[in-house]
Amino acid sequence: MYLVRYMAAISSLGLVARRLLNLAVLTVVLAAATAHAGPSFTATVVKVVDGDTIHVRLGGRTEKVRYIGMDTPETHHPTKHEQPGGREATAINCRLVEGKTVRLELDVQERDRYGRLLAYVYVGDVMVNAELVRLGYAQVMTIPPNVAHQSRFVKLQREAREAGRGLWGAAPSGPPVIAGRTSGPSRSGCPST
Repeated sequence: MYLVRYMAAISSLGLVARRLLNLAVLTVVLAAATAHAGPSFTATVVKVVDGDTIHVRLGGRTEKVRYIGMDTPETHHPTKHEQPGGREATAINCRLVEGKTVRLELDVQERDRYGRLLAYVYVGDVMVNAELVRLGYAQVMTIPPNVAHQSRFVKLQREAREAGRGLWGAAPSGPPVIAGRTSGPSRSGCPST
């Protein structure tokens, strides 16, 4: 309906004016398609659950946040139990976010079926979701409608796999070394001191 009205309105314009108007409309449509889909919030990480889930302090309450667009091996799943690489992914996530102020950027769907907030998590200018994929400790897992960074994640995963980084490389020989210490996850999911 709108297209018919648009075509009728521009038919009375000259060729140059029609082209300029079409270019303007195309620019607006493309800008809207690539624009950020949801709001963003600042929060403090209070617990790292595993490689793709954290708890944050947000507006006086604690929220469980699931990273969008990627998945890491499980560390304490009721049926999958601990999967190879889960401790390593959790340790990397701890190093990236533990105790830090983060920016949570939402996409189209704000919560999953478990009530977790779905977000792209940033520490400064670094998107943690993308960094875990780039380092090879997460695999792309796109669940529409949250697809804003899908092509970026696919590219980073391909590069990590080709370079043999993280889980794409040789099997780990033991728990990861983090900041000069070797340890498995503590109760909070992060290496204990």
